[in-house]
Amino acid sequence: MTIEKIFLIVGITFLFTVLFIPIVGKIACYIGAMDIPNARKVHTKPIPRLGGLGIYAGFLLGYMLFGLHSIQMNAILIGSFIILVTGIFDDIKPVPAKWKFLAQTVGASIVPLYGGILLQDISAFGLYFNFGVFAYPITILFIVSVINCINLIDGLDGLSSGIASIYFLTVGIIGLLLNHFGGLDIILTFIMLGSTLGFLLHNFNPAKIFMGDSGS
Repeated sequence: MTIEKIFLIVGITFLFTVLFIPIVGKIACYIGAMDIPNARKVHTKPIPRLGGLGIYAGFLLGYMLFGLHSIQMNAILIGSFIILVTGIFDDIKPVPAKWKFLAQTVGASIVPLYGGILLQDISAFGLYFNFGVFAYPITILFIVSVINCINLIDGLDGLSSGIASIYFLTVGIIGLLLNHFGGLDIILTFIMLGSTLGFLLHNFNPAKIFMGDSGS
């Protein structure tokens, strides 16, 4: 992983997402995935809310061009696809919270149970905790919590996608400083950085499209 390749990954996914988002907006209008203004919202006209489909498309393109095939990656693809489809249905017509939570849990469970990606331990301020057998439920809970945290802050133009972009950029810089470029996490970081920045260009105030549940 060279600096040139990093710029290539971010650049290609960014440009693809920038160009694909307007198409997604037209699809959202056609199928009725619109955010209708009300007393709790600041926008005054219906806005397409299927932006997550554009982000996911950029993610898939980046994976096909730069990703490494593995069981871990398969688990991420399957789990994220389940959550994406659930979000698309919810963007078109609200899905009851219990079914949405169930789909999120199923999608999140695939990552540790099939892919073996686990939050096994954590260390901070000189303290160290090993989760042992609880690593599986803690990982699932962590993933579902992050999904819903992003969903909760997806209320202002550019907020959730901006925070996500800052997060991916921060992880990428840490990887650069530590010279840690061989892992799946770093490749996905730069793929997602390009995709979220491409969406953010259309999500700045005044937003032309919202991320929606499919994106958050």
